[in-house]
Amino acid sequence: MAAVVIMFFFGLAGGIVGRMKGSSFFVWFLISGLIPFLGLLAAVCYRWDSRELRRQCPSCGRVVKLHDTLCTRCGTDLDFPDVAIASEESARQRLAASRPAG
Repeated sequence: MAAVVIMFFFGLAGGIVGRMKGSSFFVWFLISGLIPFLGLLAAVCYRWDSRELRRQCPSCGRVVKLHDTLCTRCGTDLDFPDVAIASEESARQRLAASRPAG
């Protein structure tokens, strides 16, 4: 019974960390719950999806992550672009800085 409680709380912690980084709560809950310490460590070391550079699909115009090799809307194979679009986080920071205080 103690092992189940430990697995649940490690899963919960991993899910929360994964969700904070922009990934799936459920996937990180399973990983961290099934492999308690290493799963949580993997969630902590995982990349921040909101900090990833983006690019635009040349066929349909959808904005996808830079590391995607296939457009999720039209299925076009994507080559490495010459120009990348700023990450979601940096765009959010720029927008917040440009708003007047008050």
